Amino acid sequence: MTALVTGSGAGVGRGIAVALASAGAHVIVATRSETGLAVAHDITSRGHDATWARCDVTDRDAVVGAVDLALSTTGRLDAVIHNATSNASSQPHNLADVDRPLWADHYSVSLGGAHHCASSAFDALRKQGGTYIVMTSPAGIEGSATLPLYATMKGALRGFAKSLAREWAPYGITANIVSPLAYSPAMTAAIAAEPAMEERLSRRIPLGRIGDPEHDIGAAVAWLIGPTARYITGQTLGVDGGHYTSL
Repeated sequence: MTALVTGSGAGVGRGIAVALASAGAHVIVATRSETGLAVAHDITSRGHDATWARCDVTDRDAVVGAVDLALSTTGRLDAVIHNATSNASSQPHNLADVDRPLWADHYSVSLGGAHHCASSAFDALRKQGGTYIVMTSPAGIEGSATLPLYATMKGALRGFAKSLAREWAPYGITANIVSPLAYSPAMTAAIAAEPAMEERLSRRIPLGRIGDPEHDIGAAVAWLIGPTARYITGQTLGVDGGHYTSL
């Protein structure tokens, strides 16, 4: 199996890439910067398979190039996981103050990137009967008073993937959404600034802890793209310790 993971240079994306490789996939670590090269090296140092692709998801040609790299390297592409988000995602703002450049930045990475990944990978996924996953978040489900653009894009990704699930079902391609609650660079920075936040958040999670990017989120994604989940499509999988019990 070959899986392409966007935004996999750190945090949840990195955890997904490492988990998929550990499960036997050849992972295309698709990142805009060379952080992805370090992740690919880490994976191969563990005896697993990974290839780095320099890929800015806002550039359709770059996404096509990452898909072509997967095909030229392994001869196939079985799964695409779109995890990339805008670098401005964790910067608080008010909707009334959002200007066109900020809107375009969020949109181009999240929704524009999702469209580029879907259109570029369709033929390869159809050949394998593959799967396509987008990553949402609690903000995309309940909204956010401090990160409204991030919440807007994450919510819209659910509609995008559900539509793909219907459109692509005749081709044997599944499309799903994963909503993680896990440590990330942004969350770690927020906890460092407000240490009480970690305990407060953990109390809201029935299982009592924040998720691990690799062993909790990555493991769930590995299952969702595997053969035993082939009858699941158009669904939102909450990997959040029970934070949401109905989606």
